Amino acid sequence: MSTYTRPSLPTAAVGLAAFGVAAATAALVGGLASASAAEQYATLVQPSWAPPAWLFGPVWTVLYASIAVAGWLVWRNAGWSGARTALSVFGVQLVLNALWTPLFFGGGLFGVAFAEIVLLWISIVATIVLFARHSRPAAALLVPYLAWVTFASALNLAIWVLN
Repeated sequence: MSTYTRPSLPTAAVGLAAFGVAAATAALVGGLASASAAEQYATLVQPSWAPPAWLFGPVWTVLYASIAVAGWLVWRNAGWSGARTALSVFGVQLVLNALWTPLFFGGGLFGVAFAEIVLLWISIVATIVLFARHSRPAAALLVPYLAWVTFASALNLAIWVLN
C-alpha cells in the first residue's frame, strides 16, 4: 500500500499554473471560435431576464479561476493516480465547456448547443460529486460554476425557442 505525499511548494506552484493554463485554454477556444459573440448576442431575440453582454466576461473570468483552483486542490490532495476518475471527468467538463461557444455563436446551432450544455451540466455535477471525495473546498468552488451553467442553459433554451 503506497501513501500519497503532497507535492513540494515548487511542484504545487507548477501544478496550479498547469490547471490555470487548462482553464484558460478552454476559455480561449471559446473566445477564438466567436470573437464577435457580444455583437451576435445583441442581435438575438432574448428573454426579458437575459443579462447584458458585458456581464459574461467578468463572470467567466472568476469562474475559470475557480475551476482551475478546484482542479488543482484535488490534484494536490490526491495526485493524478489518487483522483484519476475525478480529474478525468474534470477534463471532460473543460472540453464540453470549450465546445459550447463555437456551437452557439460560431455555428448558430442553438439546439445542438442546448443539448451540449445539458451534457456540460451533467459533467459539472459529476465533477462536484467526485471532487467532494478528495476536497470539499474544491467541490464548493464549482458550485457557482454549476449555478451559472444552469442559468446559461435556461438562457440557451429561451434563445433557441425565440429565434
